[in-house]
Amino acid sequence: MRRTLLRFLAILPLLSVLSGCGIIDYFYLPPPEDTAQEIFEAGNDAMREKNFAQAKEYFTTLKDKYPFSPYAVESELSLADAYFLDGDYLLAVDAYKEFESLHPRHKAIPYVLFQIGNANMKSFVSIDRPQDNIVEAYEFLTRLKESYPGTEYAEKATALMQRARKLMAAHEVYVADFYWRREHYGSAYERYKFVMENFKDVPDYQEYVKERARLSYLKKAEQEAEKLRIDREGSWRDYFDWL
Repeated sequence: MRRTLLRFLAILPLLSVLSGCGIIDYFYLPPPEDTAQEIFEAGNDAMREKNFAQAKEYFTTLKDKYPFSPYAVESELSLADAYFLDGDYLLAVDAYKEFESLHPRHKAIPYVLFQIGNANMKSFVSIDRPQDNIVEAYEFLTRLKESYPGTEYAEKATALMQRARKLMAAHEVYVADFYWRREHYGSAYERYKFVMENFKDVPDYQEYVKERARLSYLKKAEQEAEKLRIDREGSWRDYFDWL
């Protein structure tokens, strides 16, 4: 009883200011939500402070809760940038692609295409793995140069495209060498030949694959001749059942 009285006395000064529904609102209704602008500004502050995890939360909240806000489009692009700067390159690629799909005529599309290529390139791990991301990077950077040739991002794309081609060639050489080491000379020859014909713009490997292709072809011919001889004459082991 005494505690209730004290609580009443504590709020008594407010009764002179608040009345009717105002008292109920003050004590029982939830506080007003942040506006889209406030969330957007908070996300930008987090980006400036390099708190990218927090920035992602702000921009995601804005994107989900206020999809028709004038800040929504900018927040979508900022979210992709936050993923990229935080090292979440595959998520960044998805976010940039989504932005391009939703806003194909936006003025930032040259930047978006460049970032799709850039993020894919940064996701590279090693040449012994499939190079799908590198191939996609090259495709988007090619689109950028063809569709927006006069932009600064088209100029920046050139170096990335050259590196992408070199990585793609390196992967093909790695696979060819793998077949060579296992004496699958026919498959090795086809891979070396593929690099010779399709990566003439990557001179680093041309002499190597040219020589390897020649040797693979000779080894392949030897294997085929030996197989033909065995099929025709049989192996010497056939004459010694006890071996």
